[in-house]
This record gives sequence, C-alpha cells and structure tokens, in this order.
Amino acid sequence: MSELVTDTLHSEYDAIIASVGDGATDDQVIAALVHDADWTVDGAREIVLLAQSYGTSILRNALALAAAMNIEDGSSGL
Repeated sequence: MSELVTDTLHSEYDAIIASVGDGATDDQVIAALVHDADWTVDGAREIVLLAQSYGTSILRNALALAAAMNIEDGSSGL
C-alpha cells in the first residue's frame, strides 16, 4: 500500500516541478505546492526545507518507518 502511495505522490510532485521548471526558486516551488497540492504556505516551506536538508535517502527511510509505525500525520501540526 505505501508503495502505491509513494508512486502516486512521486508522479504528482514530478508534475508540479515540471510545471515550474527545474530552475525554479524556492518561492515558485512553494507557490506551486500551495496551488497544486493543497499545502499551506507554512507546510510547503517545511516540505521544501525537508527535501533540501535530507534528500531522498533519509526521507525514504523516515517514510518507511512512519508507515510501519502507522503515523499518518506527525506532531508538527502541518
């Protein structure tokens, strides 16, 4: 199940990044996340920061652990 969700999200975010272009600024990515993925501005900023800070290797492991622990929404309040 989590693999299907991951594949779906990957496709969704690939499309969002394609729409703003590879050289997009953080603000452009944040605006696209707010518009196209229903993030709040604060949530979009946080997700961009997480991606830039940790990359796929750490976040992939965090996703797998959260799924195993049945944690859908964490304690950050986003």
